Amino acid sequence: MSEPFYITTAIHYPNGRPHIGHAYEMIAADAIARFQRQQGRDVFFQTGTDEHGLKMVQTARARGITARELADEMSSHFSELAELLDISCDRFIRTSEPAHHAASQAIWKAMEAAGDLYLDRYEGWYSVRDEAFYEEKELTEGEGGEKFSPQGTPVEWTKEETWFFRLSRYQQPLLDLYAANPEFIRPEARRNEILRFVEGGLVDLSVSRTSFDWGVPVPGSPGHVMYVWVDALTNYITGAGYPDDAERFARYWPADIHLIGKDIVRFHAVYWPAFLMSAGIALPKQVFGHGFLLNRGEKMSKSVGNVVDPVALAGLYGVDALRYFLLRDVSFGQDGTFSDEAIVTRANADLANSFGNLAQRTLAQIFKNCDAALPAIQGHDASDDALFELVGKTVRETMPRAFEELALSQAVEAWMQAVFACNAYIDEQAPWALRKTDPVRMNTVLATLYICIAQLAVGILPVVPGSATKLLDRMGVAPELRTPAGIGSHWYSPLAESDFRIDQPVALFPRLELSAEESPA
Repeated sequence: MSEPFYITTAIHYPNGRPHIGHAYEMIAADAIARFQRQQGRDVFFQTGTDEHGLKMVQTARARGITARELADEMSSHFSELAELLDISCDRFIRTSEPAHHAASQAIWKAMEAAGDLYLDRYEGWYSVRDEAFYEEKELTEGEGGEKFSPQGTPVEWTKEETWFFRLSRYQQPLLDLYAANPEFIRPEARRNEILRFVEGGLVDLSVSRTSFDWGVPVPGSPGHVMYVWVDALTNYITGAGYPDDAERFARYWPADIHLIGKDIVRFHAVYWPAFLMSAGIALPKQVFGHGFLLNRGEKMSKSVGNVVDPVALAGLYGVDALRYFLLRDVSFGQDGTFSDEAIVTRANADLANSFGNLAQRTLAQIFKNCDAALPAIQGHDASDDALFELVGKTVRETMPRAFEELALSQAVEAWMQAVFACNAYIDEQAPWALRKTDPVRMNTVLATLYICIAQLAVGILPVVPGSATKLLDRMGVAPELRTPAGIGSHWYSPLAESDFRIDQPVALFPRLELSAEESPA
């Protein structure tokens, strides 16, 4: 049985429609999941929506509907976005599912059995927008004396009876975890932030609320619902089969990667491992906090009016152009900026002009000069061998290494260099001229290019799955060959000797034009 690989995104809070940041996280996780499937791993990829909490109650009340109705409506927007963006998730989880309530109550009981939960009264600062409690020392003060969280969100003084989790008990175990597993939190900047936070001391965490009832009921404590982060984080083990499907849970847990935004690393790298330690459950292998997407260098906010709708953006420029741009131009783990101009420029330069044009020129010449049949290879020279070596090494070694390290933009950059090499080769060999002077050599050149283009399509398939699959289908490359290890050159001659014929080539990546309108907000 193949080796399992479990990757999750953060589950998205659906008190509003999805924005481009949600799309970015799903796309990045999807590319990693698709790459791991190509490596032969048994991938389980989960995303979904985090539907409980005070924010949902307040938003629903303002609209005159129930929290359940709001959750159903908004969750559908996120699942539809996942489908639109070609996200190959194996499960779209919703925290309002009965199975998730059962898992949340099971981990609660395990923490209670460990002596880590106690009832007391909470007085302190709470941010409704972050669904988070903050200590006084973390707050900043506005001009009017109002207080704000480290995320810049307003906080309010809260008093209520609440269950507490003994987070203070886990300060040293967490520091030991970080020391023993330096790769547990990535990238390094996120790790250093968390290290400083935990070294500064941990206070016990309020983990229930009584001021609303939209959440998972605390077992044996009427009137209390779980603090949304206990419930939300538990989704990762719910999906893996906790607590009832022991066989599935043993297979997929611990998760290989929790892929999240950098603003929620504390919840995933402090609270979550502490909860799991308390419950006697294995810890995830890695928490990766990616950066923010900035609209023309500015942080997006509803008040500024620069929040971008990913559905509109994909409609304007195409799903694969959007996916490619985000994974190519944003250095994974760091903040990145985008604009309509940048997306159009990158997609035209790399996809339309370079790779798309390479495929179009090669297939058009085979269609025209070889009667649509794949040309026979009749001896390679040094230039052919050099191209095979470069493209093969890129697809089978360089790109997989970068993907394993989550250096996604580096993987795409390496791919692009191989595309450039193929374009230099076709210009140098000029098969259109060889047709008259040396048709045998023309056949070999076109066959060399055909093989290399197929390899490049396989390499970039996790990034632009729709377009790469379409091209491989047109080229007659069997599905079982569409892995870095499988797409050598052995498949070409049997295909060329069969009755396979290519169809009239059509542009794989039409050139994009900049929308006359502003960026979709």
